[in-house]
Amino acid sequence: MQLLDVCDRKRALVTELPARSRAEEALRRNEAYLAEAQRLSRTGSFGCRISLAEMVWSEETFRIFEYDRATQPSVQAMVQRVHPQDMAHVQESLRGAMREGKELDLRCRLLLPDETVKHLHVIARAMNVEPTRVEIVGAVMDVTGQSRVATQLERVTEENKLLRVRVHAENLALREEIEQACMFEEIVGCSPALRAVLANIVKVAPTDSTVLITGETGTGKELIARAIHMRSRRATGAFVGMNCASSPSSLIASELFGHERGAFTGALQQRQGRFEVAHSGTLFLDEIGELAVETQVALLRVLQERQFERVGGNRAISTNVRVIAATNRDLPGAIASGTFRVDLFYRLNVFPIVVPPLRQRKEDIPMLVEYFVKRYADKAGKKITKIDQATMELCKAYSWPGNIRELQNVLERAVILNNGEPISVEPASLSTHATPRPSPRGLTGALETYEKQMIEAALAESAGKVSGPDGAAAKLGIPRSTLDTKLKQFRIDRFRGGKGW
Repeated sequence: MQLLDVCDRKRALVTELPARSRAEEALRRNEAYLAEAQRLSRTGSFGCRISLAEMVWSEETFRIFEYDRATQPSVQAMVQRVHPQDMAHVQESLRGAMREGKELDLRCRLLLPDETVKHLHVIARAMNVEPTRVEIVGAVMDVTGQSRVATQLERVTEENKLLRVRVHAENLALREEIEQACMFEEIVGCSPALRAVLANIVKVAPTDSTVLITGETGTGKELIARAIHMRSRRATGAFVGMNCASSPSSLIASELFGHERGAFTGALQQRQGRFEVAHSGTLFLDEIGELAVETQVALLRVLQERQFERVGGNRAISTNVRVIAATNRDLPGAIASGTFRVDLFYRLNVFPIVVPPLRQRKEDIPMLVEYFVKRYADKAGKKITKIDQATMELCKAYSWPGNIRELQNVLERAVILNNGEPISVEPASLSTHATPRPSPRGLTGALETYEKQMIEAALAESAGKVSGPDGAAAKLGIPRSTLDTKLKQFRIDRFRGGKGW
């Protein structure tokens, strides 16, 4: 009987040994996995029996505190390497955890023997294993890398704040400087006609009302718009300009309202339109009379509802933009001919400003001549202090059909050609724009008649369209601005010029 019991025990032992071996192997493998995971995450673990003053550390805890394996783990050994500036906070937190069983969650620094500093995040909690036996289990994480990144981020954030403050201050200073030096740049003069315009600018600028600026080409309508913007509550916002005659009619809606990716051929990515770019600022629409009727409808909706959709999109986008429009066209005539919507006209014409042509502000010509001569002389690095009296008289007598823009060009050319003082303008340089005469005479009259007939023929062929590849200007081979001047010179209504177009 005893022999049988011994045999049974031997058989049981033989059976248990492989299972125990496998369990031990699995345990070693799990411990290895845990140790590697702690190393990779820079997280050590520890345990402490308060009553027996016993403590155990994981391999990673030894590495974090930079103790060798011969060191006896203890709370004191941990505390010895705490940075002096963090010591009081750590000791108070440890006392609370041990005495009251509070959870421990603190961040502190280590000051190592080689004077290097590590940042730690320690978390622990007390566990009542038995009524009289309390154990603390916790983890210690080396967060030096994260702390360094956080410190750099804080520094960069603070630098960005300082930079924003400095840039804001510089912008305010620059705006003040620009306003003082160029608030009415090129809006120079003191004639009654100009003073009336400036008075209107002062009145309408503080409001958000839509403004329609009308006047001949070259009178400085964009400068009037900029002056309104600079004196408005939107002066810190963007001033976005757009020439409605410079883009093909098929793309004008995309320019104004933007488009979604794939909205049309070539729309490779989403793009913001002028209304989005000008948000909280001012949108200046020059040559508003050139808008196609379908685009006028979309613009009217924006002015009424303060919302629009990108081309190819279906999401309504709110806009907060002040619109200032300008044109050299006869909009009432365009309304009569059916090319401009009357409801859009009334939306734009809330506060009309008519910019007078230069021939109606003759008193301002001497001041303008002096201003532009100095401006272009400074730009060219020349010293010009005198203006030929005959030149001044010539400028005052000339009708300036191209207005201030023509005056600028003539004086810039004179400065470039000037080799000494006083500066002068040759009468021949003004002959490209003949002064309107009551009636054509002789060869000049014949040439003017022939020129007028050519323009009317081109307008008839282009159905009254001036700009664009199929417009009258392209057919005649002249710039759009030149054709505009000719239309005014010969008093041609491009839509009803006697040809029935």
